[in-house]
Amino acid sequence: MTARQPQDLQTLALLRRVRDRMDRDYAKPLDVASLARDVHLSAGHLSRQFKRAYGESPYSYLMTRRIERAMTLLRRGDLSVTEVCFAVGSSSLGTFSTRFTELVGVPPSVYREHGAAYVPGMLPCIAKQITKPVRNREAPRSRVLVP
Repeated sequence: MTARQPQDLQTLALLRRVRDRMDRDYAKPLDVASLARDVHLSAGHLSRQFKRAYGESPYSYLMTRRIERAMTLLRRGDLSVTEVCFAVGSSSLGTFSTRFTELVGVPPSVYREHGAAYVPGMLPCIAKQITKPVRNREAPRSRVLVP
């Protein structure tokens, strides 16, 4: 084991703490600066290390978690798009709608109306995997949902 490996393992442990916090507290107001402070890193260093380890920025990871939860709430159909936006921790309906459309392929209002049609009779664990947001540039054409 080289001297660099323990440092890398320590950094990975810190990054895992940050990722776990985003998974747990996605609905709370989180920003990279506060996440970095919690693990005693600068915001820039956290962002670079997070992207190196997980392939996306902390903000992108957080928004993906929020969109996953929003998809579930929208499929239920008992909340408006605005209520879902705020329930998952987004503070801007415009940003939420734009990001949702980028990841899912349809606007949240369309997904709310037709989302349940994409998963009829599926077990929840399968529906979650099938409807998991994928960035459009990475998505095969069949993943883009069109009503």
